[in-house]
Amino acid sequence: MASHSEPLHPLPLIEELPFPLSPLQAFEAFKDRDHSFFLDSGMDPEKLGRYSFVGSDPFLVLKTRGKRILVTRGDESHVLEGNPFDTAGALLSRYSQGRPAAPAPFPVPFLGGAVGYFSYDLCHFIEKLPSCTVDDLQLPECYLGFYDAILAFDLFSGRSYVVSTGFPEEAGRGRTGRARERAAELKVLAHQAARCQPVNLPTTASPAGITLKSNFSKPGYLEAVEKAREYIISGDIFQVNISQRFEADLAAPPYELYRRLRSVNPAPFACYLNFEDVKIAGASPERFLRLTGDHIQTRPIKGTRPRGQTPEEDAALARELLTSIKDRAENIMIVDLERNDLGRVCRFGTVRVTERVILETYPTVFHLTSTVEGRLRPGKSFVELLKASFPGGSITGAPKVRSMEIIDELEPTKRSVYTGSVGYIGFNGDMDLNITIRTFLVKGKKAFFQVGGGIVYDSEPEAEYDETLDKARALIRALRLSPRVEVSIT
Repeated sequence: MASHSEPLHPLPLIEELPFPLSPLQAFEAFKDRDHSFFLDSGMDPEKLGRYSFVGSDPFLVLKTRGKRILVTRGDESHVLEGNPFDTAGALLSRYSQGRPAAPAPFPVPFLGGAVGYFSYDLCHFIEKLPSCTVDDLQLPECYLGFYDAILAFDLFSGRSYVVSTGFPEEAGRGRTGRARERAAELKVLAHQAARCQPVNLPTTASPAGITLKSNFSKPGYLEAVEKAREYIISGDIFQVNISQRFEADLAAPPYELYRRLRSVNPAPFACYLNFEDVKIAGASPERFLRLTGDHIQTRPIKGTRPRGQTPEEDAALARELLTSIKDRAENIMIVDLERNDLGRVCRFGTVRVTERVILETYPTVFHLTSTVEGRLRPGKSFVELLKASFPGGSITGAPKVRSMEIIDELEPTKRSVYTGSVGYIGFNGDMDLNITIRTFLVKGKKAFFQVGGGIVYDSEPEAEYDETLDKARALIRALRLSPRVEVSIT
């Protein structure tokens, strides 16, 4: 029996590191470890990009394909059957003390839990949809590691912390002891990383050239846009997101590719997942869902322009986007969709638009973004919130279900991780997930990335095709392993 000095449910052990350490510096000590992850806020520390997290060596790994669920803990694996959202929720609940009435005053919002991704193709567990596209990548559809100890960084204050929960040990002395042991391990790694010199971006020798191969020909993409417009004209939908996927041989290690992407296009919801079946290197600008206590936030992006070559051109493109009736209408349509999704699980009267069609500036593009917030109803959890909202409306269309049916008809391959979500779900049920765009999937020696845009009635197919290339610009630049490499799109 636990003594009075040992609480049955001890709080996580949180220790501030007494030496300066950047997240990028820290991840050098973790990047080659088992299932290491880097949730990397690469810009905007005063607003969206305040926190970054690093970890490895999960005590449990969840991988799913269809209804088949593989749960691995240490050397033991078990195969289950069911809904991935429900199974993830049930596993997390084993290590939960229940949702607090209000967020505790911890210095960082994530104190250990599940980190990984939910692929777009999990939409088949949300709605009854056709499945005609080819699943050529054959990747897990839900892939989560459960992490008992992490490093957490507050980029606004410059402080960094070791957080250790003691899971999967039971409550009492066993859990407290494991929390201390794991914290000590992470402090050693952090101290080693802090003593190393800053790691320069590698300069891997590049091949003579890199060829990007799309799953669409250009005429095929233009035809898909025209078919989407026909559905809009006939009244089936108001808008739909149509994307194309590129692939290229990868000469550099996956983490070097991420470093290059991070250098070209820092983003508030960037990530690197060093998982067994796939490496994810992303620079997403878009938050899908944040849940803190009962407070929900989603920030859909709709509307894009490239950055200009001169200050004058840059300012003109920003004005053009802000005054575009088409782009504003697209954004407002998705805001209405997100309000409806959140309304399914929020308290009556709490769903509100707190930012409407604002301009946000990124290294290679301008975006129009809105923010929708609400309060989760009592008795609801992240599982119900995900089921009500997944996948994000900004990358499907409106109405959502019919748009997803059309996506399945018009796109030749399954989306996999693209337009799904990467992020964390804490043991306390809080979460922060991105929309997985501007992201490489690395499988074997190939890198894949996908880009798309919202098609509406007055879309021009050539302009829509060009918009996908604008969004791809940062990823194409990251693939250029030397200034002399030329990129051709076939």
